[in-house]
Amino acid sequence: MRDIADLAGVSIATVSRVLNEPEKVRTETRLKVEKVMEQNNFVANAVARGLVLNSMQTIGVLTVDIRDDYFAEVIYTLERQFTDLGYNVLLSNTGGQLGEKKRYLRIMQEKQVDAFILVGSVFKEATGNQHILETSKAVPVVLINSYLEGENIYSVLCDDAYGVREAVNYLVKQGRRDIYYFTDTKSASGLAKLEGFVSGMSEHGLDPSNVIQIARGLEGGAEGVAQLLANKRPLSAVICGEDMTAVGAMKALTEFGCRIPNEVAVIGYNNSVLAQAVMPALTSIDSMPSSMARQAVDLLAELFQGKEVSKKIVLTPRLVRRESS
Repeated sequence: MRDIADLAGVSIATVSRVLNEPEKVRTETRLKVEKVMEQNNFVANAVARGLVLNSMQTIGVLTVDIRDDYFAEVIYTLERQFTDLGYNVLLSNTGGQLGEKKRYLRIMQEKQVDAFILVGSVFKEATGNQHILETSKAVPVVLINSYLEGENIYSVLCDDAYGVREAVNYLVKQGRRDIYYFTDTKSASGLAKLEGFVSGMSEHGLDPSNVIQIARGLEGGAEGVAQLLANKRPLSAVICGEDMTAVGAMKALTEFGCRIPNEVAVIGYNNSVLAQAVMPALTSIDSMPSSMARQAVDLLAELFQGKEVSKKIVLTPRLVRRESS
């Protein structure tokens, strides 16, 4: 910066203002300094600037697998929103291993990020969350679709139990009673969905134990249908914890000669692009991923401004009705 100041005939403070507060520099002076920077391929030292401003203008975002449509939509929205606010996003795919989650938290802390966003309920561990509690002592931590009590920890989540309960109510109003739920995860979100199914079935005097534990993905949905039909269980509807699972169930039902929705209705979860791509189009519960991402960004923006923010924001999902039900 000293060299740039000498070449442009200005003070170091002026160069600093051109970099950090260009609107406060006269246009003629700013253009002169920027021209010298360009001629000398000058790139500001982000670490040094961060130390001066006490902010790296960077948010650490952790997810388990960016290939998942749900996570991809959340992260895309986060990145666009933060870019509009002048922040950068550092993204890490941790996989499902606790050791990797801890490692990436540590790596990003070393890079002096201003806050963390943990995308997905899988970041809340059944075995303890001391690593998140320790991280929050240094910077704010926002959990998307999960809740953890702690100082400097904030949550934006979807009421997954409500979403599945509404799906049960909708099917019961159609006169369907032999309703099954396909579950493939014991994450916080997965357990909330299961609780919604159990409570919804119980409220209508139906069997809350109509739950099939399956593998994740297309194969899991097909596996659940095959199991029910092989055991000759009465079946009028299937609710799945993911759209991908529901597509697998629909494929298997068609192969077994079951008409959708005349004989068996199918409902998925997340309202992903898959729901509109299959035939018949899949009824699905919209878990509001983009809305949760925007809420998380707004929460952090207000927190950085010193405003009081809610520790927990809960969004209500909605049932999007299509041909499969």
